[in-house]
Amino acid sequence: MSEREVERGSGVAVWRQIGEALADDIRNKLYGPGEQLPPEPELATRFSVNRHTIRRAMGELELSGLVRIEQGRGTFVQEHAIDYAIGRRTRFSQNLAAQGMRGHLEVVDSQKIRAAEVAKHLGLPRTADVLHIQMVGKAEGRTIDVAEHYFDLKRFPDLEERVRETQSVSRALAQFGIADYTRKWSRITAAMPSAPVARLLNQPKTRPVLQVEALNVDIDGAPVQYSMTRFAGDWVQLTVADD
Repeated sequence: MSEREVERGSGVAVWRQIGEALADDIRNKLYGPGEQLPPEPELATRFSVNRHTIRRAMGELELSGLVRIEQGRGTFVQEHAIDYAIGRRTRFSQNLAAQGMRGHLEVVDSQKIRAAEVAKHLGLPRTADVLHIQMVGKAEGRTIDVAEHYFDLKRFPDLEERVRETQSVSRALAQFGIADYTRKWSRITAAMPSAPVARLLNQPKTRPVLQVEALNVDIDGAPVQYSMTRFAGDWVQLTVADD
């Protein structure tokens, strides 16, 4: 543990000095990746400050990407980023399994919508009913992405229930006879998350996310799935594959 003491009146804010001391502890590997930092009361006693000051220091460490704050659980040292391949056959579970990790999808919300731009991507009339499924992707219990998936509601009438049952879009589509589908195109950008997305990713809304817009098609080239997936930038490193 760093022996650095807080110097009041030094011209450097106390919370910033605390943040630097904790950052030194992390860089010196006193707390390893995924390890929980001491709770606020313990840190407040260590630095002889109130919990609000500790909370300010932790917030800055989170913004810097050194830690993550999980509501109701505590503050944890950030792990290394997951390599997530974007290719012709992008599959969530397979991407994680290739790295020895277990992953699954959870449905957050589902609704029937009418959206002209989405319908256009799916090759449907502007007024066609579209199924919108919002999902979170989890790796070893932690959320790494929030995705908005869109499907032809007429072609896949009860897809939501099948996705909930299988925890997989691929397995759910297979039940409709879509044995295989490929990525027609992907567009990768950096963006600021909305407040709801930031909450689902358990990160500050001031931290950028990696945003992947994509269209998947079946073996005949017909659109199957249009999606917009937002990855936690400090959890995921996107790689473009040639497969």
